[in-house]
Amino acid sequence: MRRRPSLVHAVPAVRLSVATVLVGVACATVASPLGAQRTEKPVLHGKHWVAITGKPISATAGAMIFQKGGNAVDAAAAMLAAGATMWDVLSWGGETQALIYDPHQKKVIGLNALGVAPTGATQAYFRAKGMRYPPEYGVDAMVTPGTPGGLMTMLAEWGTLSLADVLAPAIQMAEGGYPIEGDAVRRVRAEADRMKQWPYTAAVFFPDGGAGPEEGQVLVQKDLAATLHKLVDAEAEALAAGKSRKEAIRAAYDRFYTGDIAREYVRGAQEQGSRVTMQDLADWKVRIEEPVKTTYKGIEVYKLTHWVQGPVMLQALNILENFDLKAMGYNSARYMHALYQAMNLAFADRDFYYGDPYFPPEEPIRGLLSKDYAKARAATIDWDHNDPDVGPGDPYPYQGGTNPFPELLAKWNGGRKSVTEASGPQAMADFEEDFYQGTTSVQAADAEGWVVSITPSGGWVPAVIAGHTGVGMSQRAQSFVVEPEDGPYNVIEPGKRPRATLTPSLALKDGRPFLSFAVQGGDSQDQNLLQFFLDVVEFGMNVQEAAEAANINSFQMRGSFGQHETSPGRVLVQDATPPWVRTKLREMGYALTTSDRTSGPINAIYFDWAHGTFWGGSSNHGDDYGIVWE
Repeated sequence: MRRRPSLVHAVPAVRLSVATVLVGVACATVASPLGAQRTEKPVLHGKHWVAITGKPISATAGAMIFQKGGNAVDAAAAMLAAGATMWDVLSWGGETQALIYDPHQKKVIGLNALGVAPTGATQAYFRAKGMRYPPEYGVDAMVTPGTPGGLMTMLAEWGTLSLADVLAPAIQMAEGGYPIEGDAVRRVRAEADRMKQWPYTAAVFFPDGGAGPEEGQVLVQKDLAATLHKLVDAEAEALAAGKSRKEAIRAAYDRFYTGDIAREYVRGAQEQGSRVTMQDLADWKVRIEEPVKTTYKGIEVYKLTHWVQGPVMLQALNILENFDLKAMGYNSARYMHALYQAMNLAFADRDFYYGDPYFPPEEPIRGLLSKDYAKARAATIDWDHNDPDVGPGDPYPYQGGTNPFPELLAKWNGGRKSVTEASGPQAMADFEEDFYQGTTSVQAADAEGWVVSITPSGGWVPAVIAGHTGVGMSQRAQSFVVEPEDGPYNVIEPGKRPRATLTPSLALKDGRPFLSFAVQGGDSQDQNLLQFFLDVVEFGMNVQEAAEAANINSFQMRGSFGQHETSPGRVLVQDATPPWVRTKLREMGYALTTSDRTSGPINAIYFDWAHGTFWGGSSNHGDDYGIVWE
């Protein structure tokens, strides 16, 4: 293995790599001779490392850490910190979910840094407010901050650099400011009236009381910079006292969750009406877990377990394994129908059975991931028509148990709230905004063999900033339900995690990393990741082709945000879908909606073991961006 470039040459090397990517993207979008690339963005070929995430600045932060000698975990942590600092559809009070491949243990590890409902967030509290679900915005939407703890745990356990090293780019961005991007500006301005109600949020985004920042304006976050400096100071003091690297990072962790940062967070949150307490922050813990997996044509596919939606992709693969997808033809009407029906079956199970595994009742995950259960579910598919009333199955017999909720199961579809074109354009627009509620993703890999896939989120615009911490509070509590008939395993309770949509992915082939992939987009995430995976495995696409390929999205599952609405039979297809395919889908009972780009903002890495290189892919759907080194 070639030694990493010295730090002296780090900045020029990063600049060269960024320039190379920009030139490649520019060349990809102009008319080219026969044999030129077939995608808008190029494949990112590298040998030493690859860093891909939602924004160019965040990707550059990862490259800086790689050039400093860090591994993929260090770089991923730096990208996460930068993304949270620039409000890339998350902030520092959000949540972090990760899968990490450890090349020394040769295993995939799960990281659960999802926050929990605070003290007082009870069924009775929300019932008294007349709410079927916790609200989308404000202090009652919050769960405890998870990203700081997740980042520091990941770094302490599997990284190599100091917290000071990894946070340096984010601190520079917060303290000196960074040029805010157009997407964030549009969101801030659209939510100005709401955000101005929260004094600490208003002080950051509307310091002069005006309409909000302009694109390219330098956004300074002095309070956040001070908070990040406190974490670095805690690490330095512990190291000076003779503590180990890991213990020193833990000292920073403790300062956030039990020290002066926690006190200011709680004070500022309570001032604005939150019920969160110091004990809520102190009791919360990051959990290192065994992920769940299935196999598809000899490939092991790993997901975090049922506190997120990740197992739905595994369930869908188990169902689809029963059919010859390649013979159906890529994006034929029959193939789209197969996808839609398999996803509906899997997502119906998600909506009913998924929840926090650390709270009763125990979720039937063994039955849900049973191949025999999948075969039984596959046998229920009507190949001529969409079933708008598909409901959850009963996985308990497939793990030797009895379903504790037969009454709720029997009346499941009676309680849903549907949105259709007849509901009006505003209702449909609001539904789609909730359905695709954003986040970002982080992908990193290095020559040593470390691989990191993260889907962080929470605390997005509009967020309540908690006091002078600069930390935006998560809005993830809205993914809970208040009544058991809306999902008996996901009923809100203090200390409990909501069932989230966030879903990093890793796949191994022949015991070695094969794909690392993730995407943003709320309830569309595992739909798009499922199709990305099949594009590579069934249809032979390379990682960039699959990242840009046309996907379909079902809207038939219950949404995870807002009012948890559904739109049975509605399907998103790409604008270029042929008229004969559209006609056939309509004959099968589908209501079509179209878009010019339907892949979702997928980020991914393919591991080319024949040549010892990485192939990075970053969709043309959004601002996502990657950097590689030779």
